[in-house]
Amino acid sequence: MKTIRGSFRAAVLMAAAASVLVFAVGARAQDQNDKDDPHHNGNSWPYATTRKSPVLAVVGDVACQPGGEVSGESGNEVCTDPATPPAYTSTSLWQSQEATANQIENMKPDAVALVGDLQYQVGRYSDFEGSFDLTYGAFKFLHRPAPGNHEFYNEHGEIGVLGYGYFSYYNGLQLSPSGMIPTTMIPNPCVTPSVSCKAAGKGAIPSSQPVPRADGQGGHFELGANAGLNGTGVGDGWYSYNLGSWHLISLNIECYTQPTQAPPDGCSDTGTWLASELAWLKKDLEENHSECTAAYWHQPLFSAADSLSEEGTTSQAFWRLLYEYNADLVLNGHDHLYARYKPLDYSGNPDAKRGIREFIVGTGGETLDKVASSKTGTAGAQFNAANLEASSGDFWGVMALTLDEHGYKWDFEPAMELPGDAAAPFSDKGVGVCHDQPNWHHDDHDHDR
Repeated sequence: MKTIRGSFRAAVLMAAAASVLVFAVGARAQDQNDKDDPHHNGNSWPYATTRKSPVLAVVGDVACQPGGEVSGESGNEVCTDPATPPAYTSTSLWQSQEATANQIENMKPDAVALVGDLQYQVGRYSDFEGSFDLTYGAFKFLHRPAPGNHEFYNEHGEIGVLGYGYFSYYNGLQLSPSGMIPTTMIPNPCVTPSVSCKAAGKGAIPSSQPVPRADGQGGHFELGANAGLNGTGVGDGWYSYNLGSWHLISLNIECYTQPTQAPPDGCSDTGTWLASELAWLKKDLEENHSECTAAYWHQPLFSAADSLSEEGTTSQAFWRLLYEYNADLVLNGHDHLYARYKPLDYSGNPDAKRGIREFIVGTGGETLDKVASSKTGTAGAQFNAANLEASSGDFWGVMALTLDEHGYKWDFEPAMELPGDAAAPFSDKGVGVCHDQPNWHHDDHDHDR
């Protein structure tokens, strides 16, 4: 397990201390300004969450890897590397990550929806502590996270941690009767080659991780018969909550490394892991009586970078249920860019009446992707360029999603521009309305909006 270089750690801590000072001053100013807010309850952010229309900060693909590259890793992903591509040398990935954290603090949201890939490369617990926590940890209790492939990876020169680092960070650590923190070596889950696993883990170094607690901020982690030791724990991590008048659902699409599946991998909706998540989602939607509903996970079904993943294709099962139960929004990351689509059905057809609008906000700090201009990648029909309403791969930033009683407002503003880029200024904001029929099952009713 790697540690941060001493000099870099010192610089990080100094920056963090400066950020805390700025935040403290800003908090006092906010307290004074809030006296004119009719919903103010006497406390400044982050404790006052009484607004009629809460603000949800949305972002993913955040934290650079502390330390150095592991043998076999792709380069330009550690905190001291230049942003992207190597020709841009005036900034590091730490600076872009810190810029979006500062943007969230200035936004003062009621909650933060993190749409996966919080920590690169393979989401070790030590990496969460050494990078992500030093910026986004300032408002950790506001996080409503969903995991990404970088929390479950089985490549980059080592065996991935199957969500152990992610769940340990959010749920806390198991303790032995003697007060020690037990650790376990994570085995290779891809024992049978498949589309996702055939090249993964070759020559990989096993990774030792602490064992997380079963339940907590990241959702449920199934410890199994062996209490999570020897990689027997299974990261479920799906959950839902209400914010204002909205129902919000955090899902886990990281299916291919799930160890309980028969070959080829866990991305079959007939496998026990994904089938249990779909059954849970269906029940959650059936019991939901909110007028407005949004769901989020990592890999998008419709990819503005034209790089659809196996997990993204699998997420169509989520879309089918969400469309059936009249959900309004899907929020994703994975593409390192910002994108907004027209309301669509689960096949990608425009549907102004009942369609779900997809946002991609993979702009939390990691290297940026360009928006694809043609179908040259793996997404094929799911690229869906004709229905892409707004997009940019030139800026890091966070989307503020205001959750009104009958609709929503979105506002994506850049926190930082790609160094050396001559892109035109970009922001994207607008207003949408929710579907009118709460818990409307389209097979049983024939109502218009």
